[in-house]
Amino acid sequence: MAYRYGNREQQELFPQTIEEYVAQDDPVRAYDAFIEALDFSKLELVLDENKAGNPGYNPKAMLKLFVYGPSYGVRSSRKLERANYHNLSFIWLMGGLKPDHKTIALFRKNNRHVLKNVLKQCAQMCIKLDLIAGNSLFVDGSKIRANASIKNTWTKEKCQEYLKKIDQRVEAILDECEAIDNEEQNQPSLVKLNKKIKDNQALKAKVQAIFTELKQEDKKSINTIDKECTRINSVQGSHAGYNVQTVVDEKHGFIVNADVVSENNDVNQFANQIEQANETLGKKCKTACADSGYANTEQLKQIDQQDIKVIVPSQRQASKKEPEEFDKEQFNYNPTKDCYICPQGHNLICEFSDGKTKRYKITQSSICIECNCFGKCTKSLKGRQINRLVDEEIRLRLEAQYLQPESQAIYKLRKQKVELPFGHIKRNLGVKDFLLRGIDGVKAELSALATCFNVTRMISIFGVTGLIKELILVK
Repeated sequence: MAYRYGNREQQELFPQTIEEYVAQDDPVRAYDAFIEALDFSKLELVLDENKAGNPGYNPKAMLKLFVYGPSYGVRSSRKLERANYHNLSFIWLMGGLKPDHKTIALFRKNNRHVLKNVLKQCAQMCIKLDLIAGNSLFVDGSKIRANASIKNTWTKEKCQEYLKKIDQRVEAILDECEAIDNEEQNQPSLVKLNKKIKDNQALKAKVQAIFTELKQEDKKSINTIDKECTRINSVQGSHAGYNVQTVVDEKHGFIVNADVVSENNDVNQFANQIEQANETLGKKCKTACADSGYANTEQLKQIDQQDIKVIVPSQRQASKKEPEEFDKEQFNYNPTKDCYICPQGHNLICEFSDGKTKRYKITQSSICIECNCFGKCTKSLKGRQINRLVDEEIRLRLEAQYLQPESQAIYKLRKQKVELPFGHIKRNLGVKDFLLRGIDGVKAELSALATCFNVTRMISIFGVTGLIKELILVK
């Protein structure tokens, strides 16, 4: 069987311009058209043709590099530099410009606010193209590693443990010095021992400074490499990372808003994320939906009061666990007297309230102790207690609202819409961790990644040439 062999010496007639190397339906042309369609004054990107000094690289071209690069998994400044030399689509996009990695990194550092605003404009562009309806919004979160090791995360307990060990080391070194003084034979250099003491004292000062910062700022932990990341617990174990939040539109699954928070869970994020998305939409959505991780009545109430239908199951509803014989649900609440009545007919009266939660207790502890259900209902010698939210009626109403057939239909769409962006970013774009440190840098990086997802969706819907035509009309 014959083979085809390459010939590096074969002479060919190459196209005379870079433009001819890229096909008209190449996706890079859509990314180029997208950046050109942005309003740079709103992005706060400085374009000054009359700037004095050595000519710099075109800011538009640099922005194109940061939006297009991640779409093919090219994110670091060194990889972007290499792509400008070896990848035809990058060479075309940059018009032959070849900034080095230091210039690329410096542009990203100085224009984080610009990158953060790109997604917002992208979403508003999708609204004009009738790709985002803004009726139903889905919220979800995912964990992405920070550019820092979990070993550099310090808690108060870890600080106290290290300080104790350092004191023990210093004490051991001093004992060794004293022993050497007593035994003049085979004496090692005391200079080395003194250096050990200084090193341990320096480490002690650093740990004490971290411990003081933890107490002053009332933080559970601090990472000395990236102070704004947090300890993330996931199926992959514990690591330093960020909690990424996305709000996705129901119509075509476009990302309306993407945010990063330094919290390990989603319980305090629902209201903030929906309000940010509504700001981008320029109107209030009709329905806001999320999973049970967002089931915080106080958060849900903020959105519910804006006449937005909230579809979020409670933890109990998500677990699909039926109430047991003596669970809170089996006690009757009397709103007139503001008391609970147990299955045996005894009253539990309100004894405490902190403005968010009320605590109800049996009138006399002897009633519970002498009851036939003692040991099943409660084992406490103080008698049965029940906690009730001040907004308990709202919680119950939202639980009932979630069970409505139309709500269930919307909730079934949630996974189809809101899980797709994370799958694309983590799998297709290969994002396992962030490259930048600090929450501002991470937000800028996420904005570029979310924009990549939206542009990819636009290309899927319109095609490359169709999208370019639409962007020209929108501009």
